[in-house]
Amino acid sequence: MLVILGFAMIAVFMVLIMTKKLTPVLALIIVPTVFGLFAGAGLGIGDMVMDSMKSMTSTAALLMFAIIYFGLMIDVGLFDPLVKFILRKLGNDPAKVVLGTAILAAAVSLDGDGSTTFILTTAAMLPVYLRLKMSPVVLTCVAGLANGTMNILPWGGPTARAATALKIDVNDVFVPMIPSLVAGLVVVFAFAWLLGLQERNRLRATAPEIWSVPDTAEQFDGTSDGGTPAAASGTGRGRKGGNPGGAAPAGGSVAVLERTETLVDDHDSAMADTALDPNRSTLRPKLFWFNLALTVAVMVVLVANIIPLPFVFMVGAAIALLVNFPKVKDQGAQLIAHAPSIVAVVSMVMAAAVLTGVLKGTGMVEAMSAWLVQIIPSSMGPFMAVITGILSIPMTFFMSNDAFYFGVLPVLSETAAHYGVGAADMARASITGQPFHLQSPLVPAILLLVSLAKVDLGDHHKKVLWRTAVISLVMLGVGLLTGAIGIG
Repeated sequence: MLVILGFAMIAVFMVLIMTKKLTPVLALIIVPTVFGLFAGAGLGIGDMVMDSMKSMTSTAALLMFAIIYFGLMIDVGLFDPLVKFILRKLGNDPAKVVLGTAILAAAVSLDGDGSTTFILTTAAMLPVYLRLKMSPVVLTCVAGLANGTMNILPWGGPTARAATALKIDVNDVFVPMIPSLVAGLVVVFAFAWLLGLQERNRLRATAPEIWSVPDTAEQFDGTSDGGTPAAASGTGRGRKGGNPGGAAPAGGSVAVLERTETLVDDHDSAMADTALDPNRSTLRPKLFWFNLALTVAVMVVLVANIIPLPFVFMVGAAIALLVNFPKVKDQGAQLIAHAPSIVAVVSMVMAAAVLTGVLKGTGMVEAMSAWLVQIIPSSMGPFMAVITGILSIPMTFFMSNDAFYFGVLPVLSETAAHYGVGAADMARASITGQPFHLQSPLVPAILLLVSLAKVDLGDHHKKVLWRTAVISLVMLGVGLLTGAIGIG
């Protein structure tokens, strides 16, 4: 009964948020409560939830003050020069912007912390997406794909957990999986490019007054000195003998999206009344270098992990508010301005405690894990590593990494040992589900990402889940082909 209730609860929750019948916060509270009562939790359900919520408070504090800090830095104009720099380097082509997002997210993911990756990627790229009228859902999708794939790094957490749980060296788990990691990143970049092409085509169709397609195939290579696209200005910068870069002939079939002057005039008038309004009252150009130094200091302390992260952002936000807005009235206005984002993410973190508390407190997680192990037929024994890799996709989505790697993996590994499948093979297979895991509403970092980008979690899941499943399966397949994941 607990197995049926557990899977039914998860299915109902996913259907409700993806069809937008309920907001994620309400679904996280109502669905587990109803199923928990059916599971016989009774009045004890309150204690289950409160025990789970205790572990969420530091995460809620981190997300709250991180949102305040980076929201403030966007308001005062810290990232405006970065946005202009990115636009000069990537041009105004959505395909290049999305691919650049994937590369940036993958590079920042090297620090092994999802929250840091999403904070930096969103801070750098969201203003660009807003400026170009691109969908922020594409940003969260690509950032989630890149960070989830990179999450198998030894210092990222899951790989170390798998090695610890099975008492093997972490390098024995990770090093053979490097080809899988590379293959996963290749798929991420391919998805990013295709998503960028979709955005390019969408903008052509929905905003023809902003985007135009030249009759002849011309490569757009940024803006001219006056801020006007080269092709539009008539200078044809970067062209040789009428061919852009000597590439496509005139009248060719490959048309590259070209910006008109509407969004790139000297005064950025198209950005009026937006977060990037060049005339917004919150700009503090004279404090640019102070804000940059403060942000670098916060990032260094964050990556060094020498002080608890919530406290780092608490102090950083306090200093930033005090220096940029010395008047108490202005400080209060800034806090109020970011209140919607804070309420959205903190309430979701607290609500997630209901789901995790019920899953653990009622015994659903243990029952579901035991059932999955029992239903595997003995004839499939030699393929336990492959089965584990496949199971890791949904199981790490619906439970914490600790629950899976310390609770489920040892049982699966012990079973596999009877069929000649080694512990290292099981550990390697178990980490291939991480791209999918990182999209779970139980992962605080993904809640931070969608909140910073002001994206609905259901919209994010619609775009990202099937793509992460593909990446996980590709990583598993490459692991099998290279021998990193063996068959007994």
